[in-house]
Amino acid sequence: MGKEVVMSKKIAVILSGCGNKDGAEIHESVMTLWALHKHGADYQCFAPDIEQHHVLNFITNQEMDEKRNVLVESARIARGDIKDLKDYNAADYDGLVMPGGLGAAKNLSTFAFDGPHCSVNEDVEKAIRDTAAKGKPIGALCIAPAIVARILGDVTVTIGSDPGTEAAIVKMGASHEQTTHCEIFIDEQHKIVTTPCYMLDARVDQIGEGADKLVKAVLDMS
Repeated sequence: MGKEVVMSKKIAVILSGCGNKDGAEIHESVMTLWALHKHGADYQCFAPDIEQHHVLNFITNQEMDEKRNVLVESARIARGDIKDLKDYNAADYDGLVMPGGLGAAKNLSTFAFDGPHCSVNEDVEKAIRDTAAKGKPIGALCIAPAIVARILGDVTVTIGSDPGTEAAIVKMGASHEQTTHCEIFIDEQHKIVTTPCYMLDARVDQIGEGADKLVKAVLDMS
């Protein structure tokens, strides 16, 4: 029989659907969950119970004439073990992580459309503010750091090296640190860890390495 692994910490993971063009980026999400278990932590997935902004055909990139729910779609990645984000209580977890994908910029916020003037889903905003207020670490991958910047303002994050997104982050009152594949940036003061992932032209193994480093840093600060 294998040795039982005792999970000492539990991290909340916010998903935004299922699929990088209109939901959570699947590779980033799965690699995050894998890294959490690899480093001896457990997780609980959350998503807001809202309608997706739109549904895309991933082959043609055309919008489809159908509606999907962010919580229901996120449950695909979580294998059904998921909770409504409105029920998140920061006191119950050791930290919070948000994978990227355009769902973060279309469903969790309006960053894809409004840039630095975007709004953020109220449950997402509350989760991030409450986690930060309790001094617990927050990790964000790919485009998700833009949400953290919009909510918390004077923090330092990375989305890689895209000048347009970097300019939007600075306009929201945050600072940006350029990074490349597999790198993370740690804002020690605010306990925020970010990594660029598919904001760069990345491979799956590079996504895994970036997620692994981010998760380890989040756990080290929790």
